[in-house]
Amino acid sequence: MSSLLIDNIGELVTNVAGTGEGGRLGIRRGAAILVEEGRIAWLGPARYAPAADRRLDAEGAAVLPGFVDSHAHLVFAGDRAAEFAARMAGQPYTGGGIRTTVAATRAASDDDLRATVHRLRTEAMRQGTTTIEIKSGYGLNVADEARSLRIAAEVTGETTFLGAHVVPTEYADRPDDYVGLVCGPMLRAAAPYARWIDVFCERGAFDADHARAILTVGQAAGLGLRLHANQLGPGPGVQLAVELGAASADHCTHLSTADVEALAGSSTVATLLPGAEFSTRSPYPDARRLLDARVTVALATDCNPGSSYTSSMPFCVALAVREMGMTPAEAVWAATAGGARALRRTDVGVLRPGAQADLMILDAPSHLHLAYRPGVPLIRQVLHNGVPQCRP
Repeated sequence: MSSLLIDNIGELVTNVAGTGEGGRLGIRRGAAILVEEGRIAWLGPARYAPAADRRLDAEGAAVLPGFVDSHAHLVFAGDRAAEFAARMAGQPYTGGGIRTTVAATRAASDDDLRATVHRLRTEAMRQGTTTIEIKSGYGLNVADEARSLRIAAEVTGETTFLGAHVVPTEYADRPDDYVGLVCGPMLRAAAPYARWIDVFCERGAFDADHARAILTVGQAAGLGLRLHANQLGPGPGVQLAVELGAASADHCTHLSTADVEALAGSSTVATLLPGAEFSTRSPYPDARRLLDARVTVALATDCNPGSSYTSSMPFCVALAVREMGMTPAEAVWAATAGGARALRRTDVGVLRPGAQADLMILDAPSHLHLAYRPGVPLIRQVLHNGVPQCRP
């Protein structure tokens, strides 16, 4: 494989703390990057750059690690635009629309589901997302959960079994039986295609006892743990995530002091999903409170057809800065290195020798423009495993 030199970089965000201008972003000026075999082979001052087979001129623009979207639901069928319109007219969000998507997903063909996954994956890539996690959760039976994960695995290694999204209609009066199905036949069918297991621990979905049972069985099957926690109101989700050593507690909208303290004393990342609050007109999480307590924070899109139909990490960065008390630097770190932490990855979300060559070149001189110019398509070029991807 030929080598590629990226030079004439204006601002290079490495996310390697203590380098360059210091801070968590590790900003460097006048740097260049050498890519070989999909990895960063060298990074340093451009004047010392080694020879390469090809050159990519960044034209003085900012270069950042690719976004790491650690929470997305891309395997689905159907449309819930009318539900969104109803919420904008004042109807509260309860999570009940999930069952509408379940019915449409079960009725869809593999090719239909595959087309949606590939369309949204391409859409996200065009906006700088080089690593994405994809959950199941709209099948809610053995066959459809397994095929959802099989299709998701075609585009990412970060697949999550979310059979415990909600209790499907046919088990409405038998939630214990459904939990037994999730923990038994469904898990056995899904596990070969999954890296993670997740539970929607929330009123109207699964309580702490059910969530603990499902996560414990999933962990015994070799899956890493994630948890939807404290989105719709206060609850046990965050404490359970920390207790079980989950990689991430996602949403974290309604937190007690004890919840924040638990996260601060743990390795569990608080993954915030501002697209959901935007799309449901709900209160935004208080990221400033978490950051001041030294909790590790990630940002993700929660891309799904009901409560956050966006694949745009730049949009989430802008929301986090405007609505959640984050600085632009904190939001960019959370959307790159923070997402990598939430997936327990050290090879993405950072630019350093040995890391995966996943990066984006902005049509802007600085990372600040991602929040400064909301809604503007600033991603000029994306490289994934060192290979240029489709332009926006």
